[in-house]
Parts: sequence; structure tokens; C-alpha cells
Amino acid sequence: MNPNLARLQPYPFEKLRALFAGIEPPAHLKPIRLSIGEPQHPTPGFIRQTLADNLGGLSSYPVTLGSDALRGAIAHWLERRFGLPQVDPATQVIPVAGTREALFAFAQCVVDGSRPGAKVLCPNPFYQIYEGAALLANAEPLFINNLPENGFGSDFAAIDDATWRDIQLVYVCSPGNPTGRLLKLDEWKTLFELSDRHGFVIAADECYSEIYFDDHAKPIGGLEAAWRLGRTDFRNIVMFSSLSKRSNVPGMRSGFVAGDARILKNFLLYRTYHGCALSPAVQAASVAAWNDETHVEENRRLYRDKFARVTPMLRPYLPVQLPDAGFYYWVRTPLPDTEFARRLQAEYNVTVLPGSYLAREAQGVNPGAGFVRIALVADTHECVEAAERIIDFCKTL
Repeated sequence: MNPNLARLQPYPFEKLRALFAGIEPPAHLKPIRLSIGEPQHPTPGFIRQTLADNLGGLSSYPVTLGSDALRGAIAHWLERRFGLPQVDPATQVIPVAGTREALFAFAQCVVDGSRPGAKVLCPNPFYQIYEGAALLANAEPLFINNLPENGFGSDFAAIDDATWRDIQLVYVCSPGNPTGRLLKLDEWKTLFELSDRHGFVIAADECYSEIYFDDHAKPIGGLEAAWRLGRTDFRNIVMFSSLSKRSNVPGMRSGFVAGDARILKNFLLYRTYHGCALSPAVQAASVAAWNDETHVEENRRLYRDKFARVTPMLRPYLPVQLPDAGFYYWVRTPLPDTEFARRLQAEYNVTVLPGSYLAREAQGVNPGAGFVRIALVADTHECVEAAERIIDFCKTL
């Protein structure tokens, strides 16, 4: 067996199941799960119908590169959403089976694990796929702490040149999971300059980019930042996006990667062996989803309404803040995060995720300790009810 498999940590939700072992929540309170970032809003009817109308395509093997129609729809969406003058659907876009598989596979393609000291830089706290991808690419994950004192940003200047020389891949997540923080243009500029100097590739995880609260301050994407800074070839950057959160279709497993054509040419070669092509029916439904913004606007409205109602309810009891974007609260707890989560589950049947499960100790600190992630993914009524239970719980502390 690959010896690096032994280095993989249990997924956060496995740890959560162990934490809750033996708990019997009050039977009169229905469970409300705010721990997992799984959208609960209904899938738009036109997407379901398009999927159903194209089931005849199941009799054909899909091509790895996807259909011209799908790559064209994605390219046009990128142009509309980020103000990019032109994205080449033939060389700068590849459909993928959701960002999770692509974020993992990408490291296997771009990292040279035979090089001594190979490293992959990850934000901390982080999406655990980054760490697993690094380890199974035979590289060492290196964590950069996102702390309250630096606004949950990544202090790239704190990394010395000797370390940068070993870093081959940098994962960034904007809007961040779990903090909701956005990378600003000057931070992108710093990252691009470091990439030019040291030669690493940037993997920009942007799957929460369409859940934001101000139409006049949309999240900046990595390709948008590159273009605005004169990097019109998108050199050394590949962005990852998905329909899961944008269109409430996590079960469709449909996303894309886009960016540096040189890197994507090699990633496509890898993927012809990897074998994660989208079925023709899913491709057709994805074309319909990427071509429509009305359902996305309604989706944002639902999240905005939930945050507008829940934030003032919780604020007198917990230091909640509206995230820059995304659907998570990243909130400091009055108890250790694991104790807070366990007691809230045991006493009020509300599930949240301990922040320490989403981070690793680095520089002597686990930056997730003392925080919980609360996902406002349930419907508005359930989120308000959960907030009421959390308030009652906090009053007992």
C-alpha cells in the first residue's frame, strides 16, 4: 500500500461522530444540522428537467474534455462574471466532477514528489482535501495560519525564501472555508510576484464565490485578479469552481477548472487516465445552469435573508460577524470548541463543527481551536429555530 495513506487524518465528520458517541439529544427537539456545508435549498426545476430530458446520453461514453457547449457556457460565464475579455474554451477550461475531486487530482499532476523537500502550502484552517492531496503527491503540507489578529488573512511575507523554493503548489480559498474571508487584489499581486520568483502553481478554490451580500462588492476571482494585474495568459494560476453551492446541485458533481493553458494541457492528459468525465446528461444540465443567473440571484437572496435574521439574534450572545462571502459563521466560543459542540448537540440537538477539526497545529497554534463553524444551509425557519436554541444554550453558560 502507499505508505502515505497512513498519514491521512480522519475527516472532520468522522471526528464529530466520535465526539458525539453516547449522546442522546432531547427527543422532543428535531435535529438541526448546521455542521456540513451541503446546500439545502431546492434544486431549480429547469436544471432537473434538463437532466431528465438528456438521459439518452447515458448510452455514450463521455469525453474527458467535455462538450463544446459546456466549455463554451463556462467560458462565457467567466467572461460575464469576472469581466474577462476572452476565455478560450478549447484550451483554458476543463469540466470536472466537482471541485473536490479536481482539487485532489490537481496536486497529483503538478507536484513533483520525487524532489527532496517538496511542499504544498495550505491555509489553516482549511478544506482537508488540500492536505490529503499534498500527502498522496508525496509532498509535505505546509500550513499558514489564518488568525483573528491578521483578519484571517495569510501572511505570505512571513515565509522565507528557502521555504518558498521548496513550495510547488499553493492552495488558496476565496471566499474562505471556514472564515468567509476574501483575498484582496494586493494579496493576489503579492502571491503572483512570489509565484514568478519561485515558480509554484496557484490553485484557487472559488466554490463559494456566488454567495455574497453586496452586489457592488462581488468577490474577486483569481483569473480576474490576474487579468487586472496584466497577467493575461493566467500564468501559473488555475481556478476551481462548481455548481454545487451556486445552483444547489451538489449531487450532480459538476464543476470546472480554468486558467493557464499550459498547465491545463498537462492536467487534461492526466485526466484521460484519471477517468472522471461528466455524463452527457449532467453536461447538458450544467450548460443550462451556467447560462442562467436568475436562480443564482434567488439563491443569494435566501442566504442574505437568513444572515439578516440570524445575525442580530445571535450577536448579544456570541461574537458573530457577517462573513465577506459564503454561508458560514466562523465564531469564537465561550467554551472549548469541542465542548461547545458536544453540549449543544446533547442539550439542544443542534449540530455545529468544532473549528479545531478544520485546522492543524502550526507554529505552536491550532488556529481553529476555540471556534466553531456554523453553516446556514437549512431553510430560514430551521436556521431561526437553531439560533433560538443556541441562544438558550448560551444563557446557561
